[in-house]
Amino acid sequence: MSQNQPSLDTPAAPPPTAPQPEAPPSFVKLAMRNMVKKGGKSLFHFLLTVTALLTLLVGLAYLTR
Repeated sequence: MSQNQPSLDTPAAPPPTAPQPEAPPSFVKLAMRNMVKKGGKSLFHFLLTVTALLTLLVGLAYLTR
C-alpha cells in the first residue's frame, strides 16, 4: 500500500473549510455604535426622557401623598 492512499480503516480527513463569518453584532453594540455616530441627538433624547420620567414620578408622588 502506498503512503498517499488512505487505508480503509481510517476515515479520510475532511477537506479544509473556509473561515466562518463573524456573527452579526448584538443589538447593544449596534445601539452603542448608532449613539456614538449621532452623539448630540442621542444625548438630547436621553436627557429629555430622564426629565419626563422624573416629572412623571414627582407628579405621581405629589398626587398620591
